[in-house]
Amino acid sequence: MVAGPIIKALLGKAVVPDRDPYTTGGIGLLGTAPSQDAMQECDTLIIAGSSFPYLDFYPKPGKAKAVQIDVSPTRIGLRYPAEVGLVGDCKTVLRALLPLLKKKSDQSFIETCRKRMKSWNELTEERGRRTDMPMKPQAVTYHLNKLLQPDAIVSADSGTIATWAARYIEIRDRMQFSLSGSLATMANGLPYSIGAAVAYPNRQVVCIVGDGGLTMLMGELATLVKYRLNVKVIVVKNNTLGQIKWEQMVFEGNPEYGVELQPIDFAGIAMNCGAAGFTIENPEDAEDILRRALAHQGPAVVQAVVDPNEPPLPGNVSTDQFIKFSEALLKGQKDGWKILKTVMKDKIREVV
Repeated sequence: MVAGPIIKALLGKAVVPDRDPYTTGGIGLLGTAPSQDAMQECDTLIIAGSSFPYLDFYPKPGKAKAVQIDVSPTRIGLRYPAEVGLVGDCKTVLRALLPLLKKKSDQSFIETCRKRMKSWNELTEERGRRTDMPMKPQAVTYHLNKLLQPDAIVSADSGTIATWAARYIEIRDRMQFSLSGSLATMANGLPYSIGAAVAYPNRQVVCIVGDGGLTMLMGELATLVKYRLNVKVIVVKNNTLGQIKWEQMVFEGNPEYGVELQPIDFAGIAMNCGAAGFTIENPEDAEDILRRALAHQGPAVVQAVVDPNEPPLPGNVSTDQFIKFSEALLKGQKDGWKILKTVMKDKIREVV
């Protein structure tokens, strides 16, 4: 009606299906390029129940008029200047606003967003199908997404894994999704899944974590076995605190420091705890192994060994981010040439 897209903060990923024709998906570092474009080009912004904190991803102040809806009056105008603040829960306020809206005759803005989203989906699908070795992390979540049940409950951990979950797990039907917001706490994924499995014992519960996060709470694998919780843990293993590594490079312009992890055989630990353990190293085996793991009755761990040099870059890379990234490479970033080649391959795929 208003000819504008629905743009989702990550904690609101399950609000509408990811393939809904009116959404451009997520916003922020983990979001989509069409969402970034729409936020920079819009003339009106409705912030519905969100305190998305990254100011760089909002329209420039004064560029767009804003209406903000929130249950707390203290949040009105917190992230972006709001001409109108409406205090109340979103469902009630939006229902009251609907009769006041008139259908906009000019649909060019939403049509442009849809065309961009079509191209973005094609690009992400092409990246997800890649068969490069070492395996790309997005290949894991790409194949996992196709196997999820319509009412699956998915939790993700903090770190680079949040990027691959945000971009490749497509919310549909009655699926639910959550991860740590605000402080981006590590190791939340497995406890979230334990809670979900206890609350909904008959639903598929899948936990997508990184090796850093799982290392912190590995003992909870024994909890899964003890209480016979049917949780499938997908651990993306690159032996690195990946988010810290890329933040050091992209935001600080420094080579990585202190981010190496002690390699762990998570599948072996799972089996020693009494759960099933699987390992994926080749993307061509990913779908078959994930299918077998999801079909297993009881808890299971799938460790996916992936390329540590695949960067979780934003949908659109800013000039400042590119300069900082280049500075890190020039200062002696380990595997800098491999990283540069990976980035260049990704950018070439975008324009071909």
